[in-house]
Amino acid sequence: MSPDTSSAASRADASAPSAIAGTDLRDDLALALRLADAADAIAMSHFDAADLDVHAKPDASYVTEADLATERAIRDLLAAERPDDAILGEEFGTVGDSPRQWIIDPIDGTHNYLKGIPIWATLIALAVDGVPRVGVVSQPSIGRRWWAAEGHGSFTEVDGVERRLRVSDVDTLERASVSFQSVAQWDEAGKLDDLVRLSRSVWRDRGYGDAWPYMLLAEGRLEMVAEFGVQEYDIAALHPIITEAGGRLTAFDGSDSLTEKSVLATNGALHERFLDFFSPASERSA
Repeated sequence: MSPDTSSAASRADASAPSAIAGTDLRDDLALALRLADAADAIAMSHFDAADLDVHAKPDASYVTEADLATERAIRDLLAAERPDDAILGEEFGTVGDSPRQWIIDPIDGTHNYLKGIPIWATLIALAVDGVPRVGVVSQPSIGRRWWAAEGHGSFTEVDGVERRLRVSDVDTLERASVSFQSVAQWDEAGKLDDLVRLSRSVWRDRGYGDAWPYMLLAEGRLEMVAEFGVQEYDIAALHPIITEAGGRLTAFDGSDSLTEKSVLATNGALHERFLDFFSPASERSA
């Protein structure tokens, strides 16, 4: 079920004031939730359709008519409501050069989507001066959505009840449950040995896939999610949801850049431990 945007805005209004001078993140969050409503309606209308139109991209990944229609709808709404803001989307690139940029992945998990597997989501973020301040992850195929705005907390809705998110307090690798996305991805990044070593060092490892494990992390159900080959639109929306829930999200080198093509998200308590596990601090600073 989608959250009521007016109640989300009201809750944000009762929270701490925005840290961004001249920017009302409450309004931006309410808009992001409305964008997700529109995206959900379009994506679900095409999901698991026998006649879904699918094309291969030059990079051998796939795009469906739902990806294109969903991103167009989001862009149209932004053009009407935030005409001065820039937009970066997976399917149609970048428009504008404003320090306020909406970052969109219309269907994260397209390969699942086109196979009728319900683990996919629409990712919507607002970055201000290059830092994601608002994030919405909407997974309508399983009736779930997660959202956050900087300084206002991170939330989800289950059975019509809004819940504030909080990462786990697990502080040892031996008790940690982790998600690694895919073996092939780690192999291509030259990190397959690290993945095997990780599997022998933690309590549990699974490849849940795409945005969902990051939301499980924000809910306190996982302690680490990591992957390679990511783009800005893959991770921008995840950032405020995880950090407002008390977690951390960086690249594998520990930097906060969205353009490093890797991501390591943790419950915060174990972040330095995982960074050192994959690359000791002495090597990261070299």
